[in-house]
Amino acid sequence: MNLTEFLAREGRQELRFEFDGFQSVAMTGGTFAHDRITFNMRKALDLRLGGKPCRPAGPLVKFLTRGTARYPDGLVTCSSLKPDVKVIDRPLVVFDLIGGDTECTDRIEKVREYLAVVSIKRYVRARRVTSLLAMIKRAMTAANLTPAPAANLHLAGARSSPQPRRPTPPQRTACWPWCR
Repeated sequence: MNLTEFLAREGRQELRFEFDGFQSVAMTGGTFAHDRITFNMRKALDLRLGGKPCRPAGPLVKFLTRGTARYPDGLVTCSSLKPDVKVIDRPLVVFDLIGGDTECTDRIEKVREYLAVVSIKRYVRARRVTSLLAMIKRAMTAANLTPAPAANLHLAGARSSPQPRRPTPPQRTACWPWCR
């Protein structure tokens, strides 16, 4: 299956799928905690971006990379959009909550895919369990993404503590140690 075939079938599917470049991958069932964190993130972004040309979206709209279709937990775009748009052409910032079964995809495959999308300036990943944020920022002088310190961003609904703490080590998964 290719991206064109996936997009043609997508509207007829009952469930929501992403396309990883090779096959349709069912979106995993969300939890109440996941929903609260992403809702609060979008609400905070909406308040911060109020009156500006940029606005948040997600997770019901997708964007396309080279051969894939992704539904991030959130994104920011400054593109002019019609109300019925289903695909965001030029996201500037992409947000994903990571953990569980999708951690390897979020930490490895999506980073590689997002490298190919020149408009993406930042990719922010938040661990659901520890509230640990990691931001990958595109270097302004090169066409690549480089690790950057995470901004002071509090995702209400995520567990957090007033003092910085060492994150708990990730559980070993099938892709260990590449997911560290």
